[in-house]
Amino acid sequence: MVIHSAEFLISNTDIAKCPAPDKPEYAFIGRSNVGKSSLINMVCERTKLAKTSQTPGKTQLINHFAINDDIYFVDLPGFGFAKSSKQSRNVWSKFTHQFLKTRENLLCTFVLIDSRLKPQKIDMEFMEWMGLNQLPFIIIFTKIDKLSSSVLNKNITHYKKELLKKWEELPPSILTSSTTKFGKDEFWKFVEETNKSFV
Repeated sequence: MVIHSAEFLISNTDIAKCPAPDKPEYAFIGRSNVGKSSLINMVCERTKLAKTSQTPGKTQLINHFAINDDIYFVDLPGFGFAKSSKQSRNVWSKFTHQFLKTRENLLCTFVLIDSRLKPQKIDMEFMEWMGLNQLPFIIIFTKIDKLSSSVLNKNITHYKKELLKKWEELPPSILTSSTTKFGKDEFWKFVEETNKSFV
């Protein structure tokens, strides 16, 4: 995929104010500080398209981006950040779940998982919720450059074993590094193939 243009469009918590559902759309979600903004910037060949922050929980809105004027990327609020108030977390959860369940042009959600960590309860519960609601998603393992290949393989194997305790078939997954750009080609190959289903 050649990136000709990538621009921020709008931030809001009102789904009715989201861009018209006239283009294929992909959402990015994950625990706070998992690397959502860095991944979006990497695959879009930009450095400041999505705002990165050292402060977890910074993304609190539905952020839309237009890629090549024919795809929407959506950066959703991170979940699981304890320093956010319970009321704030409930609000984010409500409009995020509503968006995922009702956005008609949303073809797939990228669920980002930090490859350095053992399976986190909140990640497993969110993916189970996606499965129960029959919402398509793919796992994006981030920050693989931070690990040796042996530790990475061990962690991924452990994660898959945990998933198989509740899943009959594993969700698809892609390994990525925003630093080395590993996984970029596989990511775009998936998007281009999935776009074919958009009517």
